[in-house]
Amino acid sequence: MCGLAGILTTNAELDLRDHLTTMQAALRHRGPDDAGLWVTGGAGLAHTRLAILDLSSAGHQPMQTPDGRLTIVFNGEIYNFRRLRREMEQRGTVFATGTDTEVILRLYEQFGPDCVHQLHGMFALAIWDSRQQCGFLARDPFGIKPLYYCETGGQLIFASELRAILASGAVAGRMDPGSVTSYFETGSVPEPWTLVQGVSLLPAGHTLTWRQGRSRIERYWQIEFPKTTVCDEREAVQVTRVALEDSIRSHLVSDVPVGIFLSGGIDSTAILALAGAVGDQSGGLRTFSVAVDDPALDEGAAAEATARHFGTRHTSLRLDASAAARAFPEYLDAVDVPSIDGFNTWIVSALARREGMKVVLSGLGGDELLGGYPSFAQVPRLARIARRMRWTGPLACGLGRLMESYTANSRWQRLGGFLAGPASLTRAYGAYRGVFSPRAARRLAAHFCGVPDGSATPSQDDRERLPDDPRDAVSYLELSRYMRNQLLRDSDVMSMAHGLELRVPLVDRDLFQSLRQIPPEIRFRPGKRLLLDAVPEIPDAIARAPKRGFRFPFQKWLSAELGPAINETARSLPVPAREWYQRWSVFMFVRWREHVLGVCGT
Repeated sequence: MCGLAGILTTNAELDLRDHLTTMQAALRHRGPDDAGLWVTGGAGLAHTRLAILDLSSAGHQPMQTPDGRLTIVFNGEIYNFRRLRREMEQRGTVFATGTDTEVILRLYEQFGPDCVHQLHGMFALAIWDSRQQCGFLARDPFGIKPLYYCETGGQLIFASELRAILASGAVAGRMDPGSVTSYFETGSVPEPWTLVQGVSLLPAGHTLTWRQGRSRIERYWQIEFPKTTVCDEREAVQVTRVALEDSIRSHLVSDVPVGIFLSGGIDSTAILALAGAVGDQSGGLRTFSVAVDDPALDEGAAAEATARHFGTRHTSLRLDASAAARAFPEYLDAVDVPSIDGFNTWIVSALARREGMKVVLSGLGGDELLGGYPSFAQVPRLARIARRMRWTGPLACGLGRLMESYTANSRWQRLGGFLAGPASLTRAYGAYRGVFSPRAARRLAAHFCGVPDGSATPSQDDRERLPDDPRDAVSYLELSRYMRNQLLRDSDVMSMAHGLELRVPLVDRDLFQSLRQIPPEIRFRPGKRLLLDAVPEIPDAIARAPKRGFRFPFQKWLSAELGPAINETARSLPVPAREWYQRWSVFMFVRWREHVLGVCGT
């Protein structure tokens, strides 16, 4: 796990070193173990390394093939690299290191861009081919690892974080009104857009090829739900168990100890149970949790009981309002893009790193994959109600506009915005997951971006083809929107702020392709019954506990410390922000705009 940056240009005489050094400095927290810089005519690559595989200096990046033709910078982990290496050695390839980075490099040497189809893992990578004068970028199927880029003046500039792109000096740092609208409407910005004009996020499952100032983006993988092939529950449980064991086993590949973030929930407990079953536990498993001073949200006691049950070496942090207030300034400094979440991951990542860990597993992805959210029932129901109301014609649309404009409750406002437009499941999902109504989000974007009111349109495209089954459709939306655009971004930035690699074994291409064979009526049984049946080692107390999620009592904690500043920000807005999470989203945006873009005032 690392940080990468690069500049490719048509001007071979341009000195890239100073720009790359500045970009590299902005990524230093992602790779505290080593740093490398490589520049040649027309291309430059920079890297910061967190050593996980082959801890020796042989893993230094940028890394080249023996003939110097190909140079790579890579962020992530390839879990099947040892098998790929054996296959290439059988074909005569000689390796100089024990890294997965060299495996990618030699795969590209043999297969070119098609090498991505063989990679099982999480990755963002860039390769420069000096013979072809060509650059190649790629991002993993689910978008676990980020890769930002911009094209300007015949140059391609890319990096692991948005702040590094801005540090290059090639981007003016003007906000994109459509993306700002999306942020206020949903709490995040959908890829490939970003809040900054001219900067994009390479979409998950895509590659980018750059040559002589021109780029071509191609998709190599996407989330699809084909016709199911598993017929009965017994087979479904067996398929799930095997797929989970394979994923956990692969995610434990490391030359340093691997820990586990443990909540009081089913997903992280399943990971712990399976890690004990398939992993080498000669050194003992380490688990980490955070306890809070709100009984309604606290899962610390459940996590500690689970750790005792499985015999792990457990570390728990008791977090209260005072401790949260002390930690919050550092958290704000770590934010790369604004989010309405992320503090929880920042806290538990800091705990694990203080305890000497460099790699941890997280249960992120289980709810999206197996129907753990209320959205799986409520979003299709909302879409059905809206379709039934269509018989009233303009009346439903007019009622929606009235609700959006004149009701005080934010949920009713979002529902009104939904009723005022087409009754698609995608829009129903947006209303369910939203923060501000579409109309309010556009007004906020106009306010902050200095454009005419109503001219800012959201970046999200709701015309994509969804799976036919509404449960699969919600799973697709949760995986490709909430998880990809918010949870995965927060997990990457907040863990890497502490130089910690966070792995997500439930967000895995091979696991997904195994489970999508199972019919929705089995895969999405209430209470994640399929997971419980596949992992009977999960204690009954965890299996029966109500779902609470990994959340902290922000409002209670921060009202005293930041309440005045948050409320002051809200008072200057052109729309009311009555709900706490609405005011919080605005505060985070304003704080990001000041800290990252250097723009003050509301």
